[in-house]
Amino acid sequence: MFSELLDTISWEDTTRAIYAKTDADVRIALAKERLNVDDFMALISPAATPYLEVMARLSRKYTLERFGKTISLYIPLYLTNSCANGCIYCGFQSGNPVKRVILTEEEMVNEYKAIRKLGPFENLLLVTGENPAKAGVSYIARALDLAKPYFSNLQIEVMPLKMEEYKELTEHGLNGVVCFQETYNRTRYTTYHPRGMKSNFEWRVNGFDRMGQAGVHKIGLGALIGLEDWRTDVTMLAHHLRYLQKTYWKTKYSVNFPRMRPSENGGFQPNVVMTDKELAQLTFAMRIFDRDVDISYSTRECQEMRDNMATLGVTSMSAESKTEPGGYYSYPQALEQFHVSDERTARQVEIDLRKLGREPVWKDWDQSFDIHRPYGT
Repeated sequence: MFSELLDTISWEDTTRAIYAKTDADVRIALAKERLNVDDFMALISPAATPYLEVMARLSRKYTLERFGKTISLYIPLYLTNSCANGCIYCGFQSGNPVKRVILTEEEMVNEYKAIRKLGPFENLLLVTGENPAKAGVSYIARALDLAKPYFSNLQIEVMPLKMEEYKELTEHGLNGVVCFQETYNRTRYTTYHPRGMKSNFEWRVNGFDRMGQAGVHKIGLGALIGLEDWRTDVTMLAHHLRYLQKTYWKTKYSVNFPRMRPSENGGFQPNVVMTDKELAQLTFAMRIFDRDVDISYSTRECQEMRDNMATLGVTSMSAESKTEPGGYYSYPQALEQFHVSDERTARQVEIDLRKLGREPVWKDWDQSFDIHRPYGT
C-alpha cells in the first residue's frame, strides 16, 4: 500500500530539498529524456522560474506528441450535498447549516437529459458528498445504471470505497474514479479533516490501491492547492503517481491541481496562495515529468488561464459546470461546493478551443490510445 512508502518520505526533508534546488539541477532535469521525482522537484522549485519559457516549449512538444491537439471535455453532476465529514474548508461540511439535497432517480434522469441539451457530452463525472448511510454504493450504482443510456464514459468522485465495492460499480458501467487526497501532510491532515471517515488518512490515501486492485480503468488523483506548501504536496503526488503506475500499470491516470476558491463555509481562507505563474510552472513540470498522464483543469480556473494552458499541457477540462446538486435542472439555486470562475457555456468553450487550433473531444479517449504503458515505467 502507498501509505507504507509514504511513511519513508519525510515531509520536512522534501520541503528543504525542493528549496535547495539550484540552477544546475534544473538544467540537468530539462536535459533528461526520463525524469525521476527528484528531477520533478527541481522543475517546480523557485530555481526553475527563469526557465518557464523553456519548460512551456517542452510541455507543448510532449503534449502534441502524445495527445495531438485534442482536449477532452467532461461535465460534473453533483448528486448530493449530504456529507458526514467536517472538512473545515468545504461548503458541504456537516456543520454547515444548509439544506441538504439527495437527488431522486427521477431527478437524476432529468439532470442527465438537461446536460445532454448543453452539448454532446459523453464524459460524465458523478459527485457526491461523503454520506454512505444516505448515498452509499447502492445509490451510486443506481445512478450509474440510469446514466448509461445517456453517456458512454462514467466516472465518480465519491467517498473512498472497499476494493469489492469499486469492482461492483465497474459492473454498473463505472469507467473511472477521481479522488483528491487534499494534502499528503499526515501531521496536518486531521487539522483540516477533524470528523467523519475522511479523517482517516490511511483509508483515504490507500483508496487508490483499492481502485487499482479492482481494475478501475482510469484513476484521477490530485492535491488541493491552498492547505499546505504546494510544492511539497505535489511532490508527494508525483511519488504517488509513479507508485501507482508501476503497481497497476494497466490503468490510465489523470492529475488535477485545484486551487482553493471561496465557499460558503464560514470564511476559511487558503493558507497558501498559488499564483497563475506557479500553476503554469507546475503544469509544465508535470508534463515534462510524465508525458502520458492526463492533466485536467476544472472551471475553478478562469477562461484566460484555461485557454492558455490548453495549448501548453492540459489535455482535459470541464465545461459549463454546476457545483450545486441538481444544478442543471432540479435545484439551480442550491448551495455550491465552490464558485466556478469560467462561466462560459459548453458550446462557447468548444468554439474558443477551435479558435486556438484545438480539437474538442466530447467522448473519452479511444481505446487505441491505451496501448502504451505509462511513461517512465
